[in-house]
Amino acid sequence: MNKLITRSALALSLFAAGFGAHAATLGQNLIVNGNAEAGAAGWTAFAGTDLFQSVAYGNNWVLPTQPGPVDRGRFLFAGQSSPASAGYQLYDVSNLSGLIGSGNASFKLDGYLGGWTNQGDNALVYVSFLDGASTEIGSAILGPVTAADRANKTGLLYRETQGFVPVGTVQINLSLSMERLNSTDNDGYADNLSFVINTAPVPEPETYALMGLGLGLLAVVRRRQRG
Repeated sequence: MNKLITRSALALSLFAAGFGAHAATLGQNLIVNGNAEAGAAGWTAFAGTDLFQSVAYGNNWVLPTQPGPVDRGRFLFAGQSSPASAGYQLYDVSNLSGLIGSGNASFKLDGYLGGWTNQGDNALVYVSFLDGASTEIGSAILGPVTAADRANKTGLLYRETQGFVPVGTVQINLSLSMERLNSTDNDGYADNLSFVINTAPVPEPETYALMGLGLGLLAVVRRRQRG
């Protein structure tokens, strides 16, 4: 089965268990402990799956001098030795129903993902947008960062994706998973993860001015064509 489909199915299976959700705040990072500085606090392991671990930057993992966040702190997330390590956070966005219902709730998902030398171990963030019946009505994916992306060097690279929260979204499930493809260690890495919901960006005044200029030029061209 496709890796992304498997991770999506794992995320959706959570809701039958009735786990509590974090309340959403507009304009703030919804991910609790997205930088691994508080260990694995804020994350819940999937049933039957090991939760990833928080490890210190250093000789056994990513060196402080290797690619990664400038403001990386002391720790990053890494997989356990099992083939798959994963955890999730659930957000209740019902308090933003008016904004989401208008279609003007935008989101930005970003962070640093990586791995070890030329190994294929990787990390991936999967966001599932759910309606009132806990049915997935949209999704967003961050990663994975491959060994080729990293030029076969140890480190983490910045990735981001943006979009709009689907109309009808009531809850959001965000999962982080590490996949082991080589050796006995799961060297999927992640750090400085962020998921923010905001209002859709409004064009700057300069944008309106350029639009007006473009319409004016179009009108002149049409007059000349008629003449």
